[in-house]
Amino acid sequence: MKRTIPIGCDHAGYDLKLAVIRHLESRGFELEDKGCHSTESIDYPDFGHPVADRVEGEDDMLGIVICGSGNGINMTVNKHKGIRSALCWTVEIAKLARQHNNANILALPARFIEEELAIKMVDAFINTEFEGGRHQRRVDKISC
Repeated sequence: MKRTIPIGCDHAGYDLKLAVIRHLESRGFELEDKGCHSTESIDYPDFGHPVADRVEGEDDMLGIVICGSGNGINMTVNKHKGIRSALCWTVEIAKLARQHNNANILALPARFIEEELAIKMVDAFINTEFEGGRHQRRVDKISC
């Protein structure tokens, strides 16, 4: 069975989203492309919410969101109950987001990272497991 990953972006993240999709599909993942579908200016919440909706309540599902700075779309998806989205700009931060925070959505800042780095962060994020233990206690305190 293929692992499914929902992905969404704004216009600034469109090209990077396509690169991430190509990369993950070449490794056997199934991508649910929640949009956007061009570089024409749009509103990032319209494409972040569907990713968060898909990840919510799915224990083993991870998602990816991308916008220019990563901030807007990250803030959007983090409004959803049970979503722990991490804005990452290094491979180490992507790994730690999974290991220590049990992040379930990776937010990428398309205007501030190169494609090669983004791909490395995606791989690190999806291939790193939550450590649990002392970190679980902290994760349990995140939701309001």
